[in-house]
Amino acid sequence: MQITGTELHLLAVFDSVVRNNGFSAAQAELGLSQPTISNHISALEQRLGVKLCDRGRRGFLLTDKGQIVHELSQSLLVTIKDHASKFAELKGNLVGHLRIAVVDCLATDPKFRVPQAISDFTKVAPAVKIEMSIEDPQDILVGLRDGSFHVGVGGFDNFLNGLKFKQVYDEKHALYCGEGHELFSVKEEELEKLDLSEYAWAQRGYWSRQRQRSRPATDYDVSVQEIESQIMLILSGCYLGLLPCHAAEYHLQTGRMRQLPFDDEHTSPSIYIVTKSGVLPSVTEQFVRLLAAEYK
Repeated sequence: MQITGTELHLLAVFDSVVRNNGFSAAQAELGLSQPTISNHISALEQRLGVKLCDRGRRGFLLTDKGQIVHELSQSLLVTIKDHASKFAELKGNLVGHLRIAVVDCLATDPKFRVPQAISDFTKVAPAVKIEMSIEDPQDILVGLRDGSFHVGVGGFDNFLNGLKFKQVYDEKHALYCGEGHELFSVKEEELEKLDLSEYAWAQRGYWSRQRQRSRPATDYDVSVQEIESQIMLILSGCYLGLLPCHAAEYHLQTGRMRQLPFDDEHTSPSIYIVTKSGVLPSVTEQFVRLLAAEYK
C-alpha cells in the first residue's frame, strides 16, 4: 500500500494506543474520544487487511501481526521525525527532536551536568523539542544504535560497535546496609574481621559479573534493574548493596543507612556520553558539544 498522510496519522494513533495499553488511556494523549480512536484503528485494519488487536472484556491485546505493525510504525515515525529535522537544518534552523536517555538515579550527583547543558541548549535552540527518558544501560545502547535515542548518558559495561563513548567522570560507589540490619550496629573494628560476601546482597542485574562481585551470587541475593529499587531493599535492613555515594548521602544523614568497609576497584563505574559514530545531526552535535564543555 502507499503510505500517505492519512496512513501516517492512523499509524500514530495506533502507536499511542499500544504505548498506553488501550483506547481509554490514549484519549488524553491524542485528544480524541474513544469512539473516534476505535474508528481510526478499524480504518487502519481495513487499509492493511490484518487484525491489529483484540478489544473486549479481557482488555486490550495486540495480535502477532499487530505487534509487527507496531514495530514497523515506530521505526517509520522515528525516521520521519529525524528526516524532518534534517530538512529544517538545510535552512540553518535547529529544529526537530532531541531524544536523551539517561540511567536512573543521576540527578543527585553534583557531577551530573545534563541539566546545565539542557539550559544552555534551549537558549540556542528553543525550537527543538527535548524528550528525556530513564532507561537500563543496555536499552540505551540499543536505542542509540537503532535511532530511538540521540544521546545516552550513564555507566556502561558493554561497548557496542557503531557507537562513540566519551568518558566524562567516575561515579564513586560504596557498600551500605540499612537500619535494622545485623551489621548496622557492629563496631568498626569488628566489621573488618567479617566476610561481608556471606550476607545477602541486592545486586544490579545489568552489571557485569566482574563489576558485581568476585564471588558467585547466593540463593539469598536479589537482583534489581533500578537503583531506586536497590535503595528500598537496602533500607529494609535485609540486604547489603553497592550504591552511588551521592544517592546514599541523604539516608546516611538521616541515620537510615550505614557505610561498610569495602574496597574493590570494579565498584565505581565511569559515566559516559554516548552517541552514534560518524557525523551527527546538527541538533545532536550541538547538544553534545555543550554537554562536553561542562566537563572541561
